[in-house]
Amino acid sequence: MSTIRPTPGLEDLRLYDSRTRRVQPFVPLAPPRVGIYSCGPTVYAPQHLGNMRSQVIPDLLRRVITAAGYEVTYVTNITDVGHLVSDADDGDDKLERAAAATGRSAAEIAEHFTEQWATDRRRLGCQEPDIVPRAASHIPEQIAMVEILQAQGHTYVVDDGVYFDVSTFPRYAEFAGLDLDEMTTSGRIEHIEAKRHPADFALWKLTPPGVVRQQEWDSPWGRGFPGWHIECSTMATKYLGERFDIHTGGVDHQRVHHTNEVAQSECVLDVHPWVGTWMHNEFLDLGGAKISKSKGDVLVVDTIVERGLDPLAFRYFTFQAHYRQQQAFSWEAMEAANTALRRLVGHAAVARAAGGMSNPAAVDPYRRRFWSALADDLKAPQALAVVWEAVRDPGLSSADTWAFLTDADRALGLGLADAVAPNADERGSDPRIDGLVAQRQAARAAKDFATSDRLRDALSAEGIEILDTPTGTTWRRSGG
Repeated sequence: MSTIRPTPGLEDLRLYDSRTRRVQPFVPLAPPRVGIYSCGPTVYAPQHLGNMRSQVIPDLLRRVITAAGYEVTYVTNITDVGHLVSDADDGDDKLERAAAATGRSAAEIAEHFTEQWATDRRRLGCQEPDIVPRAASHIPEQIAMVEILQAQGHTYVVDDGVYFDVSTFPRYAEFAGLDLDEMTTSGRIEHIEAKRHPADFALWKLTPPGVVRQQEWDSPWGRGFPGWHIECSTMATKYLGERFDIHTGGVDHQRVHHTNEVAQSECVLDVHPWVGTWMHNEFLDLGGAKISKSKGDVLVVDTIVERGLDPLAFRYFTFQAHYRQQQAFSWEAMEAANTALRRLVGHAAVARAAGGMSNPAAVDPYRRRFWSALADDLKAPQALAVVWEAVRDPGLSSADTWAFLTDADRALGLGLADAVAPNADERGSDPRIDGLVAQRQAARAAKDFATSDRLRDALSAEGIEILDTPTGTTWRRSGG
């Protein structure tokens, strides 16, 4: 077994498990290997910023676990078939509906929006997944899993498909703390009259008589397509094994999609728990309501770019709130995040240009505090606070600051390690201040240090910090 050498501060990694509802030590099933599965996009439309928050958070998680010394296999799927417009198992498949509305094929739509999602992940600083399986490419495996459930007595067949009978899985309500009695009395059987219980869910949907679909396959129960939930169980198990370490997704998946994944997977595989740690990020909130494609509130990464902001500003913005807290989106907050990101990149660029050797004794306390914040259930806001404390510490040399920022960026992924000297816009160019800085440079060149010091003091009184580096002199507004 390989020796695990965690980054100092990550020796005691703790994560909140949605299943047990508590923060607990992270203990991999087969160290040093760690398997992570993240629910990926349903590729019938652009992925809005709320969807992308569910990509940035697992990317931070993956980076932290890697820094903790583990060998991560990261899998995120593409749902290109089987996701109905309703969690109640009625309505159309989202890809089929999009195809009918646009006149394009379902495959064309899926390919287009898969590429958009992949491009946006890169623009947001997310590392490439190790495996990106597509649901439509795993139909035989899904059929095989449904056949096992049928042989075990967990299913029943009605006119529109094969359903999982939740009464055959006594732990069904535990995962999300559901009240199954309340679901029965509330009349949530919605359009599927043959369902025995409103929580029963589709494993395989049959194509209605007389209907021709673009995405349908032969099965032991007739021609049709898989239910949404069976897809993730199949792909996660195929690539990560019968049990794996972490499953992530949005909080909206917990009560239905992930509950159903747990039920069918634990029955087929005869395991409990199927996943060691379940992690759910909260919603991105827009004016009091979560961002929703169906409501027309579609903000995408391109929207950020069109407003002249760096896409990584959204990553920085995401880290300003804990992943288990709802985060209110506003353009004012995005502008502030963009400004903070540019200033931080500016600090990194200046520190990088200065060169020199760092002093580990000066840097290590900041490093440990930074990683300790992330070790405590990914407390990114606290980690960012440590970053700003370090870059403003006059006791750290430029080399110390550079050493710390490059280490921290292993988790943050904000491009600090690639920072270049700030241009005029990034430092907030001002012709008058540029002139005073030029006068000071001339005084220094003439060895008129009294004038040089006087000009530095005058600029300092205005909140201007002079930065002398081997490649030249620049300035920035202090407090940034």
